[in-house]
Parts: sequence; structure tokens; C-alpha cells
Amino acid sequence: MDFLGISLPSYSLETVFGSAISGVFLGAIYALVALGLTLIYGVLHIINFAHGTLLMLAMYAVFFLWSIFGIDPYLAMLIVVPGGYLFGYVLQRSVIGRTNHGRDEIILLATLGVSIVLENFALFAFSANERNVQVPYDFDGIDLGVVYVVWPEVAALVGSLVITAALWCFMSFTDTGKAIRAVAKERHGARLMGINVEHIFAVSFGIGTACVAAAASLLAPTYAVFPQAGYLFVLIAFTVVVLGGMGSFVGALVGGLVIGVTEQIGRLYLGESLGLITISVIFILILLFRPTGLFGQRL
Repeated sequence: MDFLGISLPSYSLETVFGSAISGVFLGAIYALVALGLTLIYGVLHIINFAHGTLLMLAMYAVFFLWSIFGIDPYLAMLIVVPGGYLFGYVLQRSVIGRTNHGRDEIILLATLGVSIVLENFALFAFSANERNVQVPYDFDGIDLGVVYVVWPEVAALVGSLVITAALWCFMSFTDTGKAIRAVAKERHGARLMGINVEHIFAVSFGIGTACVAAAASLLAPTYAVFPQAGYLFVLIAFTVVVLGGMGSFVGALVGGLVIGVTEQIGRLYLGESLGLITISVIFILILLFRPTGLFGQRL
């Protein structure tokens, strides 16, 4: 089969469909990482360059909870998610929030600086060696006929959907969620209504960090952790956010699934090394033809 002058291998429909299903499970993780990123952007109107580094730190936390205390990575979510929220809250109030002097580029540089510091701390403390969480159900799963799905992939999909739904309910029906939406829409008007905007900024950053902490628990059984582990996921998360629309929860979920399926099919036809090119192509096309994304609206 030829495409744009390139000879591509031919696969059966079942093989392509199987790759697409695998992409759905992978895309669910991308969606969860992008969810925290889009929440932070939607409220604080900044792009958090430290997002991938925070994911990496959470993956280390899951690894050490498993290796030292024998805690299953999914049960570790009960520890790393609250811990991620507290870490993100304190980080925003003590570092990132203090750099806000009316210029967004200063905050961007602050998040970049935080990323560099935390990554080098991880490199110093944990070395560059890859570490893996090994669970007894690694290779157990469900045979769907066209693809064999292992339980960690199922957990990633179900967990991402449940967390996304829970966060949507929190944003829609709780007073704090309504305050977050108010600050995202009009921070000055929210301040006049008595909302503590600085506190809401920190809460939003904490929730965004908690999302990557949850993603770390879902990733741990299938992906190794090392100091640069968050790079690939956060780069793809940026593409997911642009595809779905900055600040859109639905966009993050749909965009993550689309990117996951596209990546897996791209790897099927182009190979492991060139498969990621399809993500870059989507990113460029979205910027050219629909810069606001598929669901381009704020929270």
C-alpha cells in the first residue's frame, strides 16, 4: 500500500482494529495527564512546563511505596493523589504564585525553573537508572479476539474515565468547583464577590498535580520511571490540550483518545521510531486550521 509515495505494509482489518483498541487504553492515560494541564491553563492562564516533572516525581513515589512497603500501585493512589495535591498547592503558593507580577512570561520561566530543579534533584537522588514496578497480574487480561488486553491497560482506561467524571462532578456541583469556574471566567469579578482568588489558584494547581499523580499510579505497572520519564507524556499532553481545546475537560478526554489511537496506528505502519510523527502532524494541522481546538472554550 502506497501513501504519499511511501510504501506502507499491508495489515488485515483485525490487526488495525486491534491497534486502535490498544490506542484507546493508551489515550486514556494521555487524557488524564492533559486534564491536569488544561485545568491549570483554564484557571491560571499559564502553561505549566513542570507538569511532566511532577508526573515523574509521582511515579517515583509510587515506585518506592511498592518497593519499600509493598503497596500495590493502584492502592498507592490513595496516598500519592492527596500528596500530589498538597505538593502542588504549596508549590503554587510558595513559588509560582509569588512570581506573578502581571507578566505571564515570568510565570512560564518560573515553571521551567521548577522543572529543571526537580529533574536534577531526581537525577541526583535516584540516578538515571530505570526502575520498574512488577505486579503479579502484569500479563493477565482479557482476550478480545483482535487484541489481548492486560489488566493494567483496563485499569488505566477505567481509572481515567472515573477520575474525569469525578472531576467534572466536582467542578459542576461543589462550591469550590463553582468558585474555580468563576475565577476561570472572570477573576476580577470573582474577587469582588469575595472569592479568595489566590487560594483558588493554588487549589487548581493542586488538583492539576493530583491528576498527574493519579496518572502515575495508572502508569506504574507498564512504564519504567527515570528522571526524564515525564517528557514524552507532557509533550503529548500539550498536543492533546491543543487538539481538544484549551480549558476543555471534554476536549482533553476526546483529544487523548484520538492521539492514543493515532499513535498506535502510526506505529503499526511506520514503526516504533517514526510512529510519533503522526502526533506532530496532528499538532501542526490543528494550529493551522483550528487553533481553538475541537472544543475550544474555557471552563
